[in-house]
Amino acid sequence: MIVTVTLNAALDVAYEAEGLAWQATRDVTRVRHRAGGRGVAVARVLHTFGHEVLAAGLAGGATGELIREDLGRSGIPVAFTEIGRESRRVLEVTDTGLGRTIRLREPGPYVTTEELGRFAGDYRRLLADATAVVLCGTLPAGLPPEIYGSLATWAAEAGVPVILNAGGSALGYAASRRPDLVVPDADGHSAADPAAGEALLRLGAAAVAIPWPGRVAVVTKAGRWNASLGGSGDGLPEVTDGTGPESLGALVAGLVPGLLLGWSWPDLLQHALAVAAAAAPSGDVNLAVYERLVDSVTVRSAG
Repeated sequence: MIVTVTLNAALDVAYEAEGLAWQATRDVTRVRHRAGGRGVAVARVLHTFGHEVLAAGLAGGATGELIREDLGRSGIPVAFTEIGRESRRVLEVTDTGLGRTIRLREPGPYVTTEELGRFAGDYRRLLADATAVVLCGTLPAGLPPEIYGSLATWAAEAGVPVILNAGGSALGYAASRRPDLVVPDADGHSAADPAAGEALLRLGAAAVAIPWPGRVAVVTKAGRWNASLGGSGDGLPEVTDGTGPESLGALVAGLVPGLLLGWSWPDLLQHALAVAAAAAPSGDVNLAVYERLVDSVTVRSAG
């Protein structure tokens, strides 16, 4: 069982209306609610490809219940620890006439020390049946940046592989705990800075996958590989943090199975990049698109 951890889970609320304007009132023509957050997107992708997965993390209030219910309807088991504050919502409003969209993200809830302690106990119990742990996404208020480092340490002590996707100080703390794979957020890591991967290797990561629009580079102590879709990245959504909290979820999820099964890096990257191209930010995958794109991924050794 692959456990995905989303500490800042969200409910994505999408409105569609026509002729939007400031100081005006319009009727909403369509409303959609989906569980969100990067770890949730990872869980959706893995579930679509038939992997046994469990979505864990923190969720609170009526919004938290809607997050649990939506994942349940998708057939994804959940083990979210209850918190007192309301989970955040991400509001997406689309003007159907102009085809323009604006996304508004609420701040994450404040998490108390007692709630963090309860989650830590729940998490350590889940490790007994876990084949891997995926730690990803932003942190809500009240959580120390060292939290991913602690979660990675407990998983390593239990013999469970760790896949980490984070940024900022949380990334540095956790990378030093020797995760099996690190996928850094876009804050300061780019294709033009291959030293970023080397720095994370020196901190303790076993492998680093650095994403940028349409491509991904992998750095390990054994070598480097660069992968792109069709040689140009056409059709691949930007796998960066800039378009939303779940934007990296599909790529992270695509990297997990091959890592656990011992695939070669070219095979692993071919699968992961095609998954990223075929998935929406929510983690919904178009399998027909995946099948069409998987053979168009080009992987080259970079030494």
